[in-house]
Amino acid sequence: MKAHDGIYLDGAWRPAAGQDVIEVLNPADEQIIGRVPAAGPEDVDAAVRAARAALPAWAATPPAERAARLTALRDVLAARKDEIAETVTAELGSPLPFSQAVHAAVPIAVAGSYAELAATHSFEEKVGNSVVHLEPVGVVGAITPWNYPLHQIVAKAAPALAAGCTVVLKPAEDTPLVAQLFAEAVHEAGFPAGVFNLVTGLGPVAGQALAEHPGVDLVSFTGSTAVGRQVAATAAAAIKKVALELGGKSANVILPSADLARAVNVGVANVMSNSGQTCSAWTRMLVHRERYDEAVELAATAAAKYGDRIGPVVNAKQQARVRGYIEQGVAEGARLVAGGTETPHERGWFVSPTVFADVTPEMTIAQEEIFGPVLSILRYEDEEDALRIANGTVYGLAGAVWAGEEAEAVAFARRMDTGQVDINGGRFNPLAPFGGYKQSGVGRELGAHGLAEFLQTKSLQF
Repeated sequence: MKAHDGIYLDGAWRPAAGQDVIEVLNPADEQIIGRVPAAGPEDVDAAVRAARAALPAWAATPPAERAARLTALRDVLAARKDEIAETVTAELGSPLPFSQAVHAAVPIAVAGSYAELAATHSFEEKVGNSVVHLEPVGVVGAITPWNYPLHQIVAKAAPALAAGCTVVLKPAEDTPLVAQLFAEAVHEAGFPAGVFNLVTGLGPVAGQALAEHPGVDLVSFTGSTAVGRQVAATAAAAIKKVALELGGKSANVILPSADLARAVNVGVANVMSNSGQTCSAWTRMLVHRERYDEAVELAATAAAKYGDRIGPVVNAKQQARVRGYIEQGVAEGARLVAGGTETPHERGWFVSPTVFADVTPEMTIAQEEIFGPVLSILRYEDEEDALRIANGTVYGLAGAVWAGEEAEAVAFARRMDTGQVDINGGRFNPLAPFGGYKQSGVGRELGAHGLAEFLQTKSLQF
């Protein structure tokens, strides 16, 4: 798609206040593919004012009508799914088949789920002599990341719109083109002016201005835990509600009774997916000591197959970050069994699929989120040791458990301090709540639980 040279404000594309621009680069070849405005506080203020002005009418719009607009949005996105996939491939570097199957298809499904929820959700209930009424929280400031750019936009904007909120979106500066495409789809779907607004810009400028704006009632942020702390602190000054989906260091626990080959192969695929740029990736593989060597050999063989199958990481800074962690893993005594810091291509920000063995729980690569195609394999002595290691980080976003019997895996999963656990390779469910424990965030996305984040409660006594 051709980049817009303006911001989407109050139902139209308008020039930004300043002349600064952001150059969008293709991570695979480092070439410029577009330029978008670097919006500043003045632009953010105008967008928030438009959203506030549109709020009363949109909040009063019957849920069935909001559902109709969301259905139209889903249909527009579905009609443009090929363009979505091509855009994400260009600005994120994701291989086209993955962009088609995940970056385009999942947001379309999520948009459809909120169209249905808007039509069927109960926004009122009788409790004794009270009527409990659910109302939109107000103006939502949505700040989204680059790793799943359209999915994260839809996971925030769709439930907010379903709830009757109005939205100002600040997308990641690395992937703003698909955000512009989403704004086009909102416009085509017939949403009233001001209900959705888009400001492209830098996080420390436009993102900060949005988080601290007094006209924003809720800040929904997805990104690193470090930036999430800043967003929460900024919002706290105004006692503003936040929803934070942050980092992860998820454990893939393979119990002795599991099908080891399947668990390892699926686990490696999970880590390499999206070039490792997935907050919920199972980046720690936990294997019983008696099967450890076999698992390491299987993982190294599996990782080698991904050399030409994954795309680059998003930018040069991220490439350097991931390489730094690989170097630190080696320095701390982990054994490199696949990949490393050698660049697999002359151009582009690629990182080799990497697997470490002999990783111990206290190592940096076992504690910190790397956000690249890097897997750490840890050994455990017994089930209690596995649980201690699995729960032994500041994160708690996702995880996996494998066992010969489903009940055995479920019993272990119930004791994990994490928000979502896949049992024996369970499939992603766009209706299930997604979010973390501990420093992986506050609140939930997707399904009815995601809708609840954008609602507030009022009780009327009779």
